[in-house]
Amino acid sequence: MKPYRSLGAATTVAAVAAMTLAAVTASADPVMDDELVINEELELMTDTPAPEHLGGVLGETIYSGWRFRDTETRAMQKDDFDNPMFLFVDAGLAAWDTPEGAANQSCADCHNSIEDSMKGVRAAMPRVNADGELWSLENYVNDCRETRMEAEPWGWNSQEMKNMTAAIGLQSRGMPVEVQIDGEAAPFWEKGKEMYYTRFGQLEMSCANCHEDNFGNYIRSDHLSQGQVNGFPLYRLKDQGAVSMHQRFVGCVRDTRGETFAPGSQEFRELELYVASRGMGLPVETPAVRH
Repeated sequence: MKPYRSLGAATTVAAVAAMTLAAVTASADPVMDDELVINEELELMTDTPAPEHLGGVLGETIYSGWRFRDTETRAMQKDDFDNPMFLFVDAGLAAWDTPEGAANQSCADCHNSIEDSMKGVRAAMPRVNADGELWSLENYVNDCRETRMEAEPWGWNSQEMKNMTAAIGLQSRGMPVEVQIDGEAAPFWEKGKEMYYTRFGQLEMSCANCHEDNFGNYIRSDHLSQGQVNGFPLYRLKDQGAVSMHQRFVGCVRDTRGETFAPGSQEFRELELYVASRGMGLPVETPAVRH
């Protein structure tokens, strides 16, 4: 995918997009008179001091996307029985114990209890693997399926993959996002940052145009958040189903009328690392509920 360019047209299109954005936005602060308490016992922090590496671009505080949702949506995430994403979590938990592939192995055969072995994993994803490659949680799942279970890999946005990553992500719920951005991870983080600020598509818009410059504003009926990803995979009411992080990346790029990268691509994994780093300190909310 490359930023949209045409002979003299890009500037005009961008100007029209900017005027349209200004015309349809209305200011509204994140909700501050509510707290995210799961099942009346697990309180999750939904705002925290912004990481120093952001250099103040989001001000002094970062906010969970939960604070930008309406009352009904916020309430759905407060109770696991009301949270529709748990249908998919339960399917993932069942798959954890199900033998598959030529090796007739299950995840539990190697990792034992998901509660113990997967605690903290989601909070540190994506990360650099032993071969120096940046891998997301989905890469690790498929590596186990292919090398240990001798089973077919799952599609990045397949229902089976979203079920499993939601079940694994749940084990880190409440733990702060803490991805590595220095050392061997630094080159990937820098590329992700570059992509975040690159304008794409006919509308020539970047991730930052919405989630940095306009968070807190309404565009049509959508209350723009800071684009934090600590709740993925999550249940999206608009889609009436489970949605992965890369699925939303694809949707956002397409909203710019641009050609998107593929889910699971190197580019999106680098973007995932950078976006995750913007929410360092916020707790994992998987499985969250959003619009």
